[in-house]
Amino acid sequence: MLNRVNRVAVIGTGFVGSSYAFALLNQGIAEELVLIDLNAHKAEGDAMDLNHGLPFAPSYTKIWYGDYSECGKADIVVITAGANQKPGETRLDLVEKNTKIFKGIVEQILASGFDGIFLVATNPVDILTYAVWKFSGFPKERVIGSGTILDTARFRFLLGDYFNVDTRNVHAYIIGEHGDTELPVWSNANIAGTPITEWTKNREGYSRGDLNQIFLNVRDAAYHIIERKGATYYGIAMGLVRLTKALLENENSVLTVSAYLNGEYGHDDIYIGVPAIVNRNGIKQIVELDLNDQEKEKFAGSVQVLKNTMETVLKKY
Repeated sequence: MLNRVNRVAVIGTGFVGSSYAFALLNQGIAEELVLIDLNAHKAEGDAMDLNHGLPFAPSYTKIWYGDYSECGKADIVVITAGANQKPGETRLDLVEKNTKIFKGIVEQILASGFDGIFLVATNPVDILTYAVWKFSGFPKERVIGSGTILDTARFRFLLGDYFNVDTRNVHAYIIGEHGDTELPVWSNANIAGTPITEWTKNREGYSRGDLNQIFLNVRDAAYHIIERKGATYYGIAMGLVRLTKALLENENSVLTVSAYLNGEYGHDDIYIGVPAIVNRNGIKQIVELDLNDQEKEKFAGSVQVLKNTMETVLKKY
């Protein structure tokens, strides 16, 4: 075990996959990184480009382009492949085409003998994480979606920016679908143990009315970014690296991932964004926040949207 080498396999070297690989290299988290893409020349080019940055990296990482057979020795397979969200499209619009793509991807990964942790980032991430769980037959703890990890980061950033507080000291969550039905958990949001709503009192220039606009900016951030630059990838790449680090280093960190509910929050048979403790074995435990009645209702609505969308597509497989 002392000589164990951490290998991460990235499926898909588009904007998200290549940004993830770059961020992973810069943080020196994995000893081995294999890039796999239908476009082998693109994957090879990325591997070459990344290797040229090794003299500036914090530690050595062996990086190469390969094929699905090399997933067999991987600790984590990160799936970022699939059709991208286009201007005017919702994440749920992508479900049918990406589910079909994912079936083929998972079959090839399993054929390699892979027995690690699946990490899914492609949208609609909650539904595709569920699909990977079904297609793979893996324990639910070892199939994880990026969930609302990015939405939560956006939320913390905008709140920190608004209150002029370091974003790392803002404690707040976005839960639910990674998409239009996600919700902010205002009842649990705080800075230094003081509820966010209290921060708006007796402080000139702040108001509770601004908080809803902050959430709307979080929810619609992807649309705003896609409109300007065509895709989002830096934020989610860093979120995926943070999750990878928590997994490989057995951190028992709490992150808002897409996890399988089996009675938690009063729902079951669904992958959806919730805070969870993650470590080397995957999801150790789902953290059940004490939601107020309005939050429970919105969360239930988010669950139902995902289930309704999944039902017609997944039954084909």
